[in-house]
Amino acid sequence: MSDTPWLSIIGIHEDGIAPVSAQAKQRLAEAEIILAPPRHLSHLHSNYHHPDAQIISWPVPYQEGVEMLQQFRGRKVAVLASGDPFHFGAATSLTASLSDSEWCCFPALSCFSLMATALGWPQEKTLQFGLHARPVEMLQAALHPSARLFILLRDADGLRDLGVFLCEQGYHHSICHIFSEMKSEMNTPTTLSAWQLETASAQAPVCCAVELAGSSSGLPLSSGKPDECFAHHGQITKQPVRAISLASLAPRPGEHLLDIGAGSGSVSVEWMLTHPTMRATAIEMNPERINLITENAARFGCTALKIIHGDIHQMLEEIPPADAIFIGGGASDRLIEAVWAQMKPHNRLVINAVTAESEALILRYYQRYGGNVIKIDLSDLTALGSKHGWKARYPITHWCVHKPE
Repeated sequence: MSDTPWLSIIGIHEDGIAPVSAQAKQRLAEAEIILAPPRHLSHLHSNYHHPDAQIISWPVPYQEGVEMLQQFRGRKVAVLASGDPFHFGAATSLTASLSDSEWCCFPALSCFSLMATALGWPQEKTLQFGLHARPVEMLQAALHPSARLFILLRDADGLRDLGVFLCEQGYHHSICHIFSEMKSEMNTPTTLSAWQLETASAQAPVCCAVELAGSSSGLPLSSGKPDECFAHHGQITKQPVRAISLASLAPRPGEHLLDIGAGSGSVSVEWMLTHPTMRATAIEMNPERINLITENAARFGCTALKIIHGDIHQMLEEIPPADAIFIGGGASDRLIEAVWAQMKPHNRLVINAVTAESEALILRYYQRYGGNVIKIDLSDLTALGSKHGWKARYPITHWCVHKPE
């Protein structure tokens, strides 16, 4: 990194810039332009900057400020940001299009550190979330009794949304420690139960530390979540088959899934839940099922799930390369050949077939490309008068193949 970057990103808290380092103060004093949210500018004492410095309030929407910053490229610019700018903060978006030599960062303690200090909670054992622009449903997979969460929220409305969500999930009696306008030290929270958050007030920015307590046992960590977790009209890869399918798809961090004929989107959603870096594209032609996929993605906070309504053959080349492809139904010669041509070595293709015609198709391509074929035969125990017997489901032919070098 160069000794003279033009952009300085300086972390501060609501009590001003005094806690920052001497080097950060020097950068601020030398700045020709200072950009910051209004609340930070209100704490900016004239002693800390040059009298001729241009002071600019960060615009809304936020992205306009990022674009504005590009106009000042090459001049001495200081941006004030809350806490540690690279920990759920502004710095990632500010530096995305800059080289390492163009910027420097001077972090303050993060809001997470300040909450941990105020409450005596170990950070490494407390899950951390930034929900400034993300839905509260992103917490879904983290919910279980006795868990502790640190959550950053945009404002009091976000706090109320959090309370409604926790109550809907059965965590009415969770203890919520609310911090408003975090200072560099001596932060005292307001403590309420989750059911009380709907009427709570707080000054932005809002931080909340939650001790979960409730009747729900949380979402299973295993693949094959219960079918009742998803909205569906019967068009869903059922739980046992979904578990086997996900095992064959073998998700790894950062990978991309192409889910063709996604139905309710249950496979895509479960793929996304395996790791925060996962990506998925769900393609479905039926508009009613598109609505189901959208609902399920929102239910689990899968904001990165890309949902496409249309014919896969018309858009396959436009979709980013996938590491794994799942076809839950509707396989054809044309589709398999098109997908196979797009696949790279070591990519995985998984197809489930119910009809005899689809099974014959799979067996033909198995002869050509190899892989593994299994038959999934499931039966449910059902009442037969005063006794019980096994009622067979439609058998599933399951093919998994890895494209060779």
